[in-house]
Amino acid sequence: MTDPAGLGAILVVCALTLAAGTYGLRISRATSDFYVAGRTVNPWRNASAIGGEYLSAASFLGVAGVVYAQGIDMLWLRIGYAIGCVVLMVLVAAPLRRSGAYTLADFAELRLESRRIRIACSLLVVAIGWLYLIPQFQGAGIALHTVTGWPGWIGAVLVAVVTTIAVSAGGMRSITLVQAMQYWLKLTAISIPAFILLAVWRSTPGAPPPDPTLWVRPATTAAHGLYATGSTLLALSLGTMGLPHVLVRFYTNPDGRDARRTTVIVVGLLGAFYVFPPVYAMVARAYQPGLAPGLSDTIVLTTPDLVLHDPLRTVAAALLAGGAFAAFLSTASGLLMSIAGVVDQDLVRSILPRLAGGDLPPRLGLRVSALGAAVVPLIVSMLLPRAGLATIVGLAFAVAASTFTPLLALGVWWPRLTTIGAGAGLAVGACSAGAAVLMTILGGNPDGWLGSLLAQPAAWSSPLAFAVAVLVSLATPATIPPHVNRTLARLHTPESLLD
Repeated sequence: MTDPAGLGAILVVCALTLAAGTYGLRISRATSDFYVAGRTVNPWRNASAIGGEYLSAASFLGVAGVVYAQGIDMLWLRIGYAIGCVVLMVLVAAPLRRSGAYTLADFAELRLESRRIRIACSLLVVAIGWLYLIPQFQGAGIALHTVTGWPGWIGAVLVAVVTTIAVSAGGMRSITLVQAMQYWLKLTAISIPAFILLAVWRSTPGAPPPDPTLWVRPATTAAHGLYATGSTLLALSLGTMGLPHVLVRFYTNPDGRDARRTTVIVVGLLGAFYVFPPVYAMVARAYQPGLAPGLSDTIVLTTPDLVLHDPLRTVAAALLAGGAFAAFLSTASGLLMSIAGVVDQDLVRSILPRLAGGDLPPRLGLRVSALGAAVVPLIVSMLLPRAGLATIVGLAFAVAASTFTPLLALGVWWPRLTTIGAGAGLAVGACSAGAAVLMTILGGNPDGWLGSLLAQPAAWSSPLAFAVAVLVSLATPATIPPHVNRTLARLHTPESLLD
Protein backbone atom coordinates (compact mmCIF):
# COMPACT_ATOMS: atom_id res chain seq x y z
CA MET A 1 0.00 0.00 0.00
CA THR A 2 1.42 3.35 -1.05
CA ASP A 3 2.12 5.97 1.60
CA PRO A 4 1.33 9.26 -0.21
CA ALA A 5 3.21 11.41 2.32
CA GLY A 6 6.34 9.25 2.10
CA LEU A 7 6.23 9.17 -1.69
CA GLY A 8 5.74 12.93 -1.73
CA ALA A 9 8.77 13.42 0.51
CA ILE A 10 10.90 11.28 -1.80
CA LEU A 11 9.81 13.27 -4.85
CA VAL A 12 10.50 16.58 -3.06
CA VAL A 13 14.05 15.46 -2.21
CA CYS A 14 14.61 14.42 -5.83
CA ALA A 15 13.27 17.78 -7.03
CA LEU A 16 15.54 19.70 -4.66
CA THR A 17 18.52 17.68 -5.88
CA LEU A 18 17.73 18.50 -9.50
CA ALA A 19 17.18 22.16 -8.64
CA ALA A 20 20.59 22.38 -6.95
CA GLY A 21 22.17 20.71 -9.97
CA THR A 22 20.56 23.23 -12.29
CA TYR A 23 21.89 26.08 -10.18
CA GLY A 24 25.36 24.58 -10.33
CA LEU A 25 25.09 24.61 -14.12
CA ARG A 26 24.68 28.39 -14.06
CA ILE A 27 27.84 29.02 -12.03
CA SER A 28 30.15 26.36 -13.53
CA ARG A 29 32.37 27.72 -16.26
CA ALA A 30 36.00 26.54 -16.10
CA THR A 31 37.40 23.03 -15.81
CA SER A 32 38.22 23.58 -12.14
CA ASP A 33 34.55 24.41 -11.49
CA PHE A 34 33.50 21.02 -12.79
CA TYR A 35 36.16 18.96 -11.02
CA VAL A 36 36.97 20.84 -7.77
CA ALA A 37 34.34 23.64 -7.53
CA GLY A 38 36.99 26.25 -8.32
CA ARG A 39 38.82 25.32 -5.05
CA THR A 40 36.74 27.94 -3.21
CA VAL A 41 34.56 25.84 -0.87
CA ASN A 42 34.85 27.04 2.74
CA PRO A 43 35.28 24.54 5.62
CA TRP A 44 31.68 24.60 6.89
CA ARG A 45 30.12 24.07 3.49
CA ASN A 46 32.67 21.43 2.54
CA ALA A 47 32.22 19.64 5.87
CA SER A 48 28.46 19.61 5.33
CA ALA A 49 29.00 18.22 1.84
CA ILE A 50 31.36 15.50 3.14
CA GLY A 51 28.84 14.63 5.84
CA GLY A 52 26.18 14.47 3.16
CA GLU A 53 28.05 11.98 1.00
CA TYR A 54 29.67 10.01 3.85
CA LEU A 55 26.35 9.27 5.56
CA SER A 56 25.20 6.70 3.06
CA ALA A 57 22.61 3.94 3.02
CA ALA A 58 24.78 2.08 5.53
CA SER A 59 24.52 4.98 7.97
CA PHE A 60 20.88 5.96 7.55
CA LEU A 61 19.45 2.44 7.43
CA GLY A 62 22.27 -0.04 7.97
CA VAL A 63 23.64 1.04 11.37
CA ALA A 64 20.22 0.77 13.01
CA GLY A 65 19.72 -2.59 11.32
CA VAL A 66 23.03 -3.97 12.56
CA VAL A 67 22.38 -2.80 16.14
CA TYR A 68 18.87 -4.29 15.99
CA ALA A 69 20.15 -7.65 14.71
CA GLN A 70 23.34 -8.01 16.75
CA GLY A 71 22.78 -5.97 19.88
CA ILE A 72 24.16 -2.88 21.55
CA ASP A 73 27.74 -4.16 21.13
CA MET A 74 27.55 -2.94 17.53
CA LEU A 75 27.53 0.69 18.64
CA TRP A 76 31.28 0.69 18.01
CA LEU A 77 30.43 0.62 14.29
CA ARG A 78 29.40 4.28 14.24
CA ILE A 79 32.57 5.22 16.14
CA GLY A 80 34.65 3.56 13.45
CA TYR A 81 33.16 5.81 10.77
CA ALA A 82 34.18 8.92 12.73
CA ILE A 83 37.67 7.63 13.55
CA GLY A 84 38.38 7.31 9.85
CA CYS A 85 37.96 11.06 9.39
CA VAL A 86 40.43 11.74 12.20
CA VAL A 87 43.05 9.50 10.59
CA LEU A 88 42.47 11.19 7.25
CA MET A 89 42.87 14.64 8.82
CA VAL A 90 46.13 13.77 10.56
CA LEU A 91 47.83 11.98 7.67
CA VAL A 92 46.74 13.25 4.29
CA ALA A 93 44.08 16.01 4.24
CA ALA A 94 46.36 19.04 3.90
CA PRO A 95 49.02 17.40 1.64
CA LEU A 96 46.33 16.23 -0.76
CA ARG A 97 44.97 19.74 -1.09
CA ARG A 98 48.46 21.17 -1.63
CA SER A 99 49.10 18.67 -4.42
CA GLY A 100 46.83 20.67 -6.73
CA ALA A 101 45.33 17.46 -8.12
CA TYR A 102 41.82 17.09 -9.51
CA THR A 103 41.48 13.36 -8.81
CA LEU A 104 43.24 10.62 -6.85
CA ALA A 105 44.79 9.39 -10.10
CA ASP A 106 46.24 12.89 -10.64
CA PHE A 107 47.90 12.71 -7.23
CA ALA A 108 49.33 9.24 -7.89
CA GLU A 109 50.87 10.37 -11.17
CA LEU A 110 52.27 13.52 -9.56
CA ARG A 111 53.90 11.62 -6.69
CA LEU A 112 55.15 8.55 -8.55
CA GLU A 113 55.67 10.06 -12.01
CA SER A 114 54.20 7.01 -13.69
CA ARG A 115 51.40 6.77 -16.24
CA ARG A 116 50.90 3.09 -15.41
CA ILE A 117 50.29 3.86 -11.74
CA ARG A 118 47.80 6.51 -12.80
CA ILE A 119 45.88 4.01 -14.92
CA ALA A 120 45.89 1.45 -12.09
CA CYS A 121 44.54 4.06 -9.68
CA SER A 122 41.84 5.08 -12.16
CA LEU A 123 40.68 1.47 -12.44
CA LEU A 124 40.61 1.16 -8.65
CA VAL A 125 38.60 4.37 -8.28
CA VAL A 126 36.00 2.92 -10.64
CA ALA A 127 35.97 -0.47 -8.87
CA ILE A 128 35.63 0.97 -5.35
CA GLY A 129 33.06 3.51 -6.52
CA TRP A 130 30.95 0.84 -8.18
CA LEU A 131 31.17 -1.41 -5.11
CA TYR A 132 30.02 1.51 -2.94
CA LEU A 133 27.23 2.43 -5.37
CA ILE A 134 25.63 -1.01 -5.25
CA PRO A 135 24.24 -0.65 -1.69
CA GLN A 136 23.06 2.89 -2.49
CA PHE A 137 20.94 1.58 -5.34
CA GLN A 138 19.76 -1.43 -3.35
CA GLY A 139 18.95 0.80 -0.38
CA ALA A 140 16.90 3.09 -2.61
CA GLY A 141 14.96 0.05 -3.77
CA ILE A 142 14.33 -0.99 -0.16
CA ALA A 143 13.14 2.49 0.79
CA LEU A 144 10.80 2.95 -2.16
CA HIS A 145 9.40 -0.57 -1.82
CA THR A 146 8.76 -0.02 1.89
CA VAL A 147 6.95 3.27 1.24
CA THR A 148 5.00 2.32 -1.89
CA GLY A 149 5.19 -1.44 -2.41
CA TRP A 150 6.67 -0.85 -5.85
CA PRO A 151 9.45 -3.12 -7.20
CA GLY A 152 12.88 -2.27 -5.84
CA TRP A 153 14.40 -1.58 -9.25
CA ILE A 154 12.29 1.57 -9.59
CA GLY A 155 14.00 3.16 -6.59
CA ALA A 156 17.44 2.20 -7.93
CA VAL A 157 16.68 3.68 -11.35
CA LEU A 158 15.29 6.87 -9.78
CA VAL A 159 18.49 7.47 -7.80
CA ALA A 160 20.66 6.69 -10.83
CA VAL A 161 18.76 9.11 -13.08
CA VAL A 162 18.61 11.99 -10.59
CA THR A 163 22.28 11.78 -9.59
CA THR A 164 23.46 11.45 -13.19
CA ILE A 165 21.56 14.61 -14.13
CA ALA A 166 22.90 16.50 -11.09
CA VAL A 167 26.51 15.50 -11.79
CA SER A 168 26.20 16.21 -15.50
CA ALA A 169 24.62 19.62 -14.95
CA GLY A 170 27.37 21.38 -13.06
CA GLY A 171 29.96 18.89 -11.83
CA MET A 172 31.46 19.53 -8.42
CA ARG A 173 29.74 22.91 -8.10
CA SER A 174 26.36 21.20 -8.29
CA ILE A 175 27.34 18.26 -6.10
CA THR A 176 28.69 20.52 -3.34
CA LEU A 177 25.34 22.30 -3.11
CA VAL A 178 23.43 19.01 -3.25
CA GLN A 179 25.46 17.27 -0.56
CA ALA A 180 25.67 20.20 1.85
CA MET A 181 21.90 20.63 1.68
CA GLN A 182 21.27 16.92 2.10
CA TYR A 183 23.39 16.54 5.23
CA TRP A 184 21.15 18.94 7.13
CA LEU A 185 18.08 17.36 5.58
CA LYS A 186 19.22 13.91 6.77
CA LEU A 187 20.02 15.13 10.26
CA THR A 188 16.58 16.73 10.52
CA ALA A 189 14.87 13.69 9.04
CA ILE A 190 16.44 11.18 11.44
CA SER A 191 16.43 13.30 14.62
CA ILE A 192 12.87 14.67 14.77
CA PRO A 193 11.16 11.26 14.39
CA ALA A 194 13.59 9.79 16.94
CA PHE A 195 12.51 12.35 19.55
CA ILE A 196 8.85 11.74 18.69
CA LEU A 197 9.23 7.97 18.96
CA LEU A 198 10.98 8.15 22.33
CA ALA A 199 8.43 10.59 23.74
CA VAL A 200 5.43 8.53 22.64
CA TRP A 201 6.99 5.21 23.66
CA ARG A 202 7.87 6.31 27.17
CA SER A 203 4.56 8.14 27.75
CA THR A 204 2.17 5.45 26.46
CA PRO A 205 0.60 3.31 29.19
CA GLY A 206 1.19 -0.37 28.57
CA ALA A 207 3.96 0.22 26.02
CA PRO A 208 6.46 -2.65 25.81
CA PRO A 209 9.60 -2.23 27.93
CA PRO A 210 13.09 -2.18 26.39
CA ASP A 211 14.12 -5.58 25.11
CA PRO A 212 16.73 -6.91 27.56
CA THR A 213 18.32 -9.07 24.84
CA LEU A 214 19.45 -5.91 23.06
CA TRP A 215 22.23 -5.69 25.64
CA VAL A 216 23.20 -9.37 25.34
CA ARG A 217 25.63 -10.47 22.66
CA PRO A 218 23.88 -13.00 20.38
CA ALA A 219 25.46 -16.44 20.31
CA THR A 220 25.73 -16.28 16.51
CA THR A 221 28.30 -13.48 16.69
CA ALA A 222 30.48 -14.99 19.41
CA ALA A 223 32.69 -16.99 17.02
CA HIS A 224 35.63 -14.93 15.87
CA GLY A 225 33.82 -11.84 17.14
CA LEU A 226 36.97 -10.13 18.38
CA TYR A 227 38.68 -10.57 15.02
CA ALA A 228 35.62 -9.35 13.10
CA THR A 229 35.34 -6.26 15.30
CA GLY A 230 39.02 -5.39 15.03
CA SER A 231 39.12 -5.97 11.29
CA THR A 232 36.04 -3.84 10.68
CA LEU A 233 37.41 -1.03 12.82
CA LEU A 234 40.67 -1.16 10.89
CA ALA A 235 38.75 -1.04 7.61
CA LEU A 236 36.74 1.98 8.73
CA SER A 237 39.73 3.76 10.27
CA LEU A 238 42.03 3.34 7.28
CA GLY A 239 39.47 2.93 4.52
CA THR A 240 38.09 6.45 4.84
CA MET A 241 41.50 7.74 3.77
CA GLY A 242 41.24 5.71 0.57
CA LEU A 243 37.64 6.43 -0.47
CA PRO A 244 37.85 8.36 -3.75
CA HIS A 245 34.57 10.24 -3.30
CA VAL A 246 35.67 11.52 0.13
CA LEU A 247 39.21 12.42 -0.93
CA VAL A 248 38.08 14.44 -3.93
CA ARG A 249 36.23 16.82 -1.63
CA PHE A 250 39.51 17.97 -0.05
CA TYR A 251 40.67 19.21 -3.43
CA THR A 252 37.87 21.81 -3.25
CA ASN A 253 39.20 23.68 -0.19
CA PRO A 254 41.14 26.91 -0.75
CA ASP A 255 44.24 25.59 1.05
CA GLY A 256 45.63 22.85 3.31
CA ARG A 257 44.69 24.63 6.54
CA ASP A 258 41.05 24.77 5.47
CA ALA A 259 41.24 21.09 4.53
CA ARG A 260 42.18 20.22 8.13
CA ARG A 261 39.49 22.53 9.53
CA THR A 262 36.98 20.82 7.28
CA THR A 263 37.83 17.43 8.75
CA VAL A 264 37.46 18.63 12.34
CA ILE A 265 33.98 19.92 11.53
CA VAL A 266 33.11 16.68 9.75
CA VAL A 267 33.83 14.66 12.90
CA GLY A 268 31.37 16.83 14.84
CA LEU A 269 28.70 16.55 12.16
CA LEU A 270 29.04 12.78 12.00
CA GLY A 271 28.87 12.50 15.78
CA ALA A 272 25.63 14.49 15.82
CA PHE A 273 24.05 12.19 13.25
CA TYR A 274 25.14 8.87 14.77
CA VAL A 275 23.38 9.62 18.05
CA PHE A 276 20.05 8.68 16.45
CA PRO A 277 20.23 5.33 14.52
CA PRO A 278 20.50 3.28 17.77
CA VAL A 279 17.24 4.88 18.94
CA TYR A 280 15.39 3.14 16.11
CA ALA A 281 17.04 -0.18 16.93
CA MET A 282 15.99 0.10 20.59
CA VAL A 283 12.39 1.05 19.82
CA ALA A 284 12.02 -1.58 17.11
CA ARG A 285 13.39 -4.33 19.38
CA ALA A 286 10.80 -3.36 21.98
CA TYR A 287 7.83 -3.45 19.60
CA GLN A 288 8.97 -6.08 17.10
CA PRO A 289 11.77 -8.22 18.56
CA GLY A 290 11.50 -11.17 16.16
CA LEU A 291 12.11 -9.42 12.84
CA ALA A 292 13.84 -11.62 10.26
CA PRO A 293 17.52 -10.76 9.70
CA GLY A 294 16.92 -9.83 6.07
CA LEU A 295 14.42 -7.15 7.09
CA SER A 296 16.50 -5.38 9.71
CA ASP A 297 17.60 -2.70 7.24
CA THR A 298 13.98 -1.51 7.03
CA ILE A 299 13.41 -0.73 10.72
CA VAL A 300 14.17 3.00 10.43
CA LEU A 301 11.36 3.28 7.89
CA THR A 302 8.87 0.92 9.55
CA THR A 303 9.21 1.81 13.24
CA PRO A 304 6.81 4.81 13.08
CA ASP A 305 4.05 2.41 11.97
CA LEU A 306 4.62 0.34 15.10
CA VAL A 307 4.54 3.17 17.63
CA LEU A 308 2.73 6.22 16.28
CA HIS A 309 -0.72 7.16 15.06
CA ASP A 310 -1.73 9.83 12.58
CA PRO A 311 -0.85 12.65 12.17
CA LEU A 312 2.47 11.99 13.95
CA ARG A 313 2.93 8.73 12.08
CA THR A 314 2.49 10.44 8.72
CA VAL A 315 4.93 13.23 9.58
CA ALA A 316 7.60 10.87 10.94
CA ALA A 317 7.28 8.40 8.07
CA ALA A 318 7.51 11.18 5.47
CA LEU A 319 10.60 12.67 7.10
CA LEU A 320 12.35 9.31 7.26
CA ALA A 321 11.49 8.39 3.68
CA GLY A 322 12.80 11.73 2.44
CA GLY A 323 15.91 11.49 4.62
CA ALA A 324 16.67 7.96 3.41
CA PHE A 325 16.47 9.07 -0.20
CA ALA A 326 18.66 12.07 0.60
CA ALA A 327 21.26 9.59 1.91
CA PHE A 328 21.17 7.57 -1.30
CA LEU A 329 21.23 10.63 -3.55
CA SER A 330 24.04 12.50 -1.78
CA THR A 331 26.37 9.49 -1.53
CA ALA A 332 25.59 8.29 -5.04
CA SER A 333 26.22 11.76 -6.46
CA GLY A 334 29.63 11.96 -4.76
CA LEU A 335 30.55 8.52 -6.01
CA LEU A 336 29.43 9.31 -9.53
CA MET A 337 31.44 12.53 -9.46
CA SER A 338 34.64 10.76 -8.41
CA ILE A 339 34.18 7.96 -10.95
CA ALA A 340 33.19 10.32 -13.76
CA GLY A 341 36.24 12.50 -13.05
CA VAL A 342 38.75 9.72 -13.66
CA VAL A 343 36.77 8.15 -16.52
CA ASP A 344 36.54 11.54 -18.22
CA GLN A 345 40.24 12.32 -17.87
CA ASP A 346 41.71 8.88 -18.51
CA LEU A 347 39.28 7.28 -20.95
CA VAL A 348 36.72 9.58 -22.54
CA ARG A 349 39.18 12.38 -23.39
CA SER A 350 41.57 9.95 -25.02
CA ILE A 351 38.93 8.32 -27.23
CA LEU A 352 36.03 10.65 -28.04
CA PRO A 353 38.16 13.54 -29.37
CA ARG A 354 39.50 11.19 -32.05
CA LEU A 355 35.96 10.24 -33.02
CA ALA A 356 34.67 13.80 -32.85
CA GLY A 357 37.66 15.28 -34.65
CA GLY A 358 38.52 17.82 -31.92
CA ASP A 359 38.70 18.57 -28.21
CA LEU A 360 35.67 18.01 -26.01
CA PRO A 361 34.20 20.73 -23.79
CA PRO A 362 34.49 19.77 -20.09
CA ARG A 363 30.73 19.49 -19.70
CA LEU A 364 30.23 16.96 -22.51
CA GLY A 365 33.01 14.65 -21.36
CA LEU A 366 31.72 14.67 -17.79
CA ARG A 367 28.18 13.92 -18.94
CA VAL A 368 29.26 10.92 -20.97
CA SER A 369 31.41 9.67 -18.08
CA ALA A 370 28.65 10.13 -15.48
CA LEU A 371 26.20 8.15 -17.59
CA GLY A 372 28.63 5.29 -18.02
CA ALA A 373 29.56 5.35 -14.32
CA ALA A 374 25.93 4.91 -13.28
CA VAL A 375 24.75 2.20 -15.67
CA VAL A 376 27.09 -0.64 -14.65
CA PRO A 377 26.50 -0.64 -10.86
CA LEU A 378 22.77 -0.09 -11.47
CA ILE A 379 22.57 -3.31 -13.46
CA VAL A 380 24.77 -5.20 -10.99
CA SER A 381 22.66 -4.04 -8.02
CA MET A 382 19.60 -5.60 -9.66
CA LEU A 383 21.34 -8.91 -10.39
CA LEU A 384 23.14 -9.46 -7.08
CA PRO A 385 21.33 -10.97 -4.10
CA ARG A 386 20.72 -8.35 -1.45
CA ALA A 387 23.21 -8.40 1.40
CA GLY A 388 23.23 -6.15 4.45
CA LEU A 389 23.85 -2.54 3.44
CA ALA A 390 26.47 -2.05 6.15
CA THR A 391 28.19 -5.28 5.06
CA ILE A 392 28.75 -4.21 1.45
CA VAL A 393 29.85 -0.71 2.44
CA GLY A 394 32.26 -2.26 4.95
CA LEU A 395 33.77 -4.33 2.15
CA ALA A 396 34.28 -1.17 0.07
CA PHE A 397 36.14 0.33 3.05
CA ALA A 398 38.28 -2.82 3.23
CA VAL A 399 39.29 -2.55 -0.44
CA ALA A 400 40.13 1.14 -0.01
CA ALA A 401 42.18 0.38 3.12
CA SER A 402 44.13 -2.27 1.18
CA THR A 403 44.89 -0.19 -1.92
CA PHE A 404 44.77 3.60 -1.75
CA THR A 405 45.55 3.90 1.96
CA PRO A 406 49.07 2.39 1.65
CA LEU A 407 49.68 4.42 -1.49
CA LEU A 408 48.63 7.70 0.14
CA ALA A 409 50.22 7.18 3.55
CA LEU A 410 53.56 6.07 2.12
CA GLY A 411 53.40 8.48 -0.78
CA VAL A 412 52.87 11.47 1.48
CA TRP A 413 55.27 10.53 4.30
CA TRP A 414 57.93 8.12 2.95
CA PRO A 415 60.37 9.48 0.33
CA ARG A 416 61.76 6.02 -0.46
CA LEU A 417 58.50 4.73 -1.97
CA THR A 418 59.31 3.58 -5.50
CA THR A 419 57.13 3.27 -8.55
CA ILE A 420 57.50 -0.51 -8.59
CA GLY A 421 56.85 -0.76 -4.84
CA ALA A 422 53.68 1.33 -5.10
CA GLY A 423 52.46 -0.75 -8.02
CA ALA A 424 53.16 -4.01 -6.18
CA GLY A 425 51.31 -2.79 -3.09
CA LEU A 426 48.31 -1.74 -5.16
CA ALA A 427 48.24 -5.08 -6.98
CA VAL A 428 48.52 -7.22 -3.85
CA GLY A 429 45.96 -5.16 -1.94
CA ALA A 430 43.49 -5.13 -4.83
CA CYS A 431 43.79 -8.85 -5.53
CA SER A 432 43.60 -10.01 -1.91
CA ALA A 433 40.78 -7.73 -0.77
CA GLY A 434 38.99 -7.99 -4.12
CA ALA A 435 38.92 -11.79 -4.03
CA ALA A 436 37.54 -11.72 -0.49
CA VAL A 437 34.84 -9.24 -1.52
CA LEU A 438 33.73 -11.33 -4.48
CA MET A 439 33.48 -14.50 -2.42
CA THR A 440 31.57 -12.72 0.35
CA ILE A 441 29.04 -11.04 -1.96
CA LEU A 442 28.48 -14.20 -4.00
CA GLY A 443 28.04 -16.28 -0.86
CA GLY A 444 31.03 -18.53 -1.39
CA ASN A 445 32.77 -18.11 1.96
CA PRO A 446 33.51 -21.34 3.86
CA ASP A 447 32.77 -21.84 7.53
CA GLY A 448 35.24 -21.33 10.33
CA TRP A 449 38.24 -19.05 10.47
CA LEU A 450 38.76 -18.97 6.73
CA GLY A 451 35.25 -17.67 6.23
CA SER A 452 35.80 -14.96 8.85
CA LEU A 453 39.07 -13.92 7.24
CA LEU A 454 37.36 -13.55 3.88
CA ALA A 455 34.29 -11.77 5.25
CA GLN A 456 36.47 -9.22 7.10
CA PRO A 457 39.68 -8.98 5.07
CA ALA A 458 41.08 -5.60 6.16
CA ALA A 459 43.03 -6.96 9.16
CA TRP A 460 45.29 -8.98 6.88
CA SER A 461 44.96 -7.47 3.39
CA SER A 462 45.85 -3.90 4.41
CA PRO A 463 49.02 -4.79 6.40
CA LEU A 464 50.00 -7.15 3.57
CA ALA A 465 49.72 -4.33 1.01
CA PHE A 466 51.76 -2.00 3.24
CA ALA A 467 54.45 -4.65 3.74
CA VAL A 468 54.71 -5.48 0.05
CA ALA A 469 54.96 -1.80 -0.92
CA VAL A 470 57.72 -1.20 1.63
CA LEU A 471 59.74 -4.36 0.92
CA VAL A 472 59.57 -4.01 -2.86
CA SER A 473 60.50 -0.33 -2.58
CA LEU A 474 63.55 -1.19 -0.49
CA ALA A 475 64.52 -3.78 -3.11
CA THR A 476 64.10 -1.39 -6.06
CA PRO A 477 65.73 1.92 -5.05
CA ALA A 478 66.56 2.71 -8.67
CA THR A 479 62.87 3.38 -9.38
CA ILE A 480 62.43 6.17 -6.81
CA PRO A 481 60.80 9.03 -8.77
CA PRO A 482 63.50 11.55 -9.76
CA HIS A 483 61.61 14.60 -8.47
CA VAL A 484 60.42 13.10 -5.18
CA ASN A 485 62.04 15.73 -2.94
CA ARG A 486 60.44 18.58 -4.86
CA THR A 487 57.05 16.86 -4.77
CA LEU A 488 57.21 16.19 -1.02
CA ALA A 489 58.26 19.79 -0.37
CA ARG A 490 55.15 20.89 -2.26
CA LEU A 491 52.92 18.56 -0.23
CA HIS A 492 54.25 19.62 3.18
CA THR A 493 54.93 23.33 2.78
CA PRO A 494 52.07 25.48 4.14
CA GLU A 495 50.66 27.88 1.61
CA SER A 496 51.39 30.84 3.89
CA LEU A 497 55.15 30.22 3.47
CA LEU A 498 54.83 30.30 -0.28
CA ASP A 499 53.00 33.64 -0.47
